[in-house]
Amino acid sequence: MVVVMKEQATPAEIENVIQRAESMGAQTQPIYGDNHTVIALVGDLTQVQRNTFDAMAGVQKTVRIQDPYKLASRTTHPEGTVIDVGGVRFGGDQVVVMAGPCSVESRDQIIETAIAVKEAGASVLRGGAFKPRTSPYSFQGLGEEGLKYLAEAREITGLPVISEVMTIEAIDLVAEYVDILQIGARNMQNYGLLQAVGKTNRPVMLKRGISGEIQELLMCAEYILSNGNMQVMLCERGIRTYETATRNTFDLNAIPVLKRASHLPVVADPAHGTGDWELVSPMSLAAVAAGADALILEVHPDPEAAMSDGDQSLKPARFADLMCSLHKVAEAVGRSIANPADPQDSTAAESRESLFANEIEQEAVPV
Repeated sequence: MVVVMKEQATPAEIENVIQRAESMGAQTQPIYGDNHTVIALVGDLTQVQRNTFDAMAGVQKTVRIQDPYKLASRTTHPEGTVIDVGGVRFGGDQVVVMAGPCSVESRDQIIETAIAVKEAGASVLRGGAFKPRTSPYSFQGLGEEGLKYLAEAREITGLPVISEVMTIEAIDLVAEYVDILQIGARNMQNYGLLQAVGKTNRPVMLKRGISGEIQELLMCAEYILSNGNMQVMLCERGIRTYETATRNTFDLNAIPVLKRASHLPVVADPAHGTGDWELVSPMSLAAVAAGADALILEVHPDPEAAMSDGDQSLKPARFADLMCSLHKVAEAVGRSIANPADPQDSTAAESRESLFANEIEQEAVPV
């Protein structure tokens, strides 16, 4: 159930509705839109009647929501949510491109890649410091050392950073270094972790589980939202089907379905969706045409030597070519590709020179 307040409703009138609902055993979550404030009522609503609020000052109407995901539903929040991360806006008119390596492998690797994706037009740097892998013997990431390298790359390029958090215990550590917390596909239904990131003030990108239905993804987002964190993005990253031609089946129709059902920004991950770098570009273009608010792509300076997901990683030059094509598709559907906020081209160039000079110096050291 939601209580839609009138456009001119005062803060006192909104607070009166909240207190009245909570006195009847409901949990409340006010959602402030451009024109109206909507108060979502969740929890045990057996004692709450629709006409309870209709006569109260400032109330326009009371609506009973049929969707089980009350806070994620577009019925609750008709306007799309826009999440601002350091000046990068997810869910607005622009399409955000996040790019970087699957895993942070070294300081030089992540800084080199960060500079390259920034110059090509990416707005956010991605990189895994903690890596959930199918095999316990595969590279698991550099941990806090990798997070420090990501933070240094952010200082050099000015790009906000997204990285995965795998456990409740690691939330504070990861949040210390990154701007967006990623919940991976394997943790989509890790309800304790979802509740915990819901208590943070960091934006969260929630990936769809490998066998997760769209409604299950929305219900998992509800766990985060119901704990107070309204900065949630939904990520389509491919699901497991009987098809073996690609790593996963990239569910392109999930993008408009999610946009219709929810007000939350939708991110597309065609790298994991296909597992094949040659398919990443066409599916990226298709995702933007389908309405995706953002893309998250894997870029590596030497994919053949990558410690993880090299087969689906673009080389920097291929990524730059893709960015040119993305601008054309975005324009064709009435949108544009977001540009990095406050470009620091001179800083990036100086950092690159310093990085390469350091490499030359290391090579010159007598053995």
